[in-house]
Amino acid sequence: MNPGPPIKLLVVEDHLALLDVTVDTLAARGHEVVGIDSAEALDELPAHFVADIAVIDVNLPGESGLNLAQRLRQIQPGIGIIMVTALTALEQKLAGYAHGADLYLTKPTAPEELCAAVAALANRLQPPVTPSSQVFTLDTATGLLHTPQGSLVLRGSESMLLHALLLAPDHTLEIYQALERLDKPLDASGKAQLEVLVSRLRSKLVAHGAPAGPIRALRGKGYRLCMPLQIR
Repeated sequence: MNPGPPIKLLVVEDHLALLDVTVDTLAARGHEVVGIDSAEALDELPAHFVADIAVIDVNLPGESGLNLAQRLRQIQPGIGIIMVTALTALEQKLAGYAHGADLYLTKPTAPEELCAAVAALANRLQPPVTPSSQVFTLDTATGLLHTPQGSLVLRGSESMLLHALLLAPDHTLEIYQALERLDKPLDASGKAQLEVLVSRLRSKLVAHGAPAGPIRALRGKGYRLCMPLQIR
């Protein structure tokens, strides 16, 4: 059986043994697979990794798989989402679809079924399209931000910060989280560097059509992204 072209897959599963098996199974088909054990671990993804398909367990610790699916669908409308769970009641399946799932598989899921579901969904995914001129879209591979005023080349740290804010719950990062993501020192010097970075990025966004205050400073806490943004 021809496994088809490589696909970027994100697996979110809190059962570590099952996570390892799932990642290994999908990687054996030649796909690029990253596994994490919670929604909160999204900020640990490689900076330029944008999944084509996410395989998400519903019962995750902290933020639920349903909420994660909904959040991923909002920031990346074209992503494929497969929910995998032991919950089999009709209302639970309907909730999965209502939160953005394309497919809903019940545990235990045979490896062959999961691989077939991934292949089938990949065949239905639309190829990337040129971003709308009215939508801010971050291309993490190139560092380009497509804006109503044209494409803007971002610095690596600017792209990384925008991506991290977009993936964070409520689009909010605490100061230490932002510093860790940017690999800056967790001290006054790092905080000062972060403030300069945010100020520069905020000015660029507004100059290219973003609403006023696209990144809001939360006094003594961190920063929140306050503008619509998608990734591809």
